[in-house]
Amino acid sequence: MNAHVTPWLAMALNNAWANATLYQSIKALPPQASTAARPGFFGSLAQTMNHIFEVDLYYLDALEGGGHGRSVFDRKAVTGAAELARLQLEADIRFATFCGRLNDNTLAEKRTTDRETGPVEENVAALILHLVQHQIHHRGQAHVQLSDAGIPPPQLDDFYLTHGRVPSAEAYWS
Repeated sequence: MNAHVTPWLAMALNNAWANATLYQSIKALPPQASTAARPGFFGSLAQTMNHIFEVDLYYLDALEGGGHGRSVFDRKAVTGAAELARLQLEADIRFATFCGRLNDNTLAEKRTTDRETGPVEENVAALILHLVQHQIHHRGQAHVQLSDAGIPPPQLDDFYLTHGRVPSAEAYWS
């Protein structure tokens, strides 16, 4: 791996790539298909993608020390795939920028998360891992929802492997 790309940054970049790739497939859907009832926790593809975005905002706020806490959930859901893709890209860039600046001291720091039961101190490294895992989990649901809508879901699991490597990942392994 390129010495300038830490595993933290690689995860954030892979996350951004997977989101962008998924949104490319979602754009193939007619607008009403993204809000149609689909299997999964959130009932539609639009609701699933909004959930991913909102939770990203929540954890990014905690990581960056923004102080907005749970108020990030007080937004109107976006139903247009293009607008939500743009907003997700902005969040993904924030996440990659944050991860690109990490050092051992920052990874060990604590951040406060605003929970329904009150503030909770969390380790930065654990928050990052949770954010990535959360995205993977719900992108899997979106994958099923795309298939349910009749759209072949994109392959999202070979980003860094030699076999099937995505061209944009090549620079990280040279």
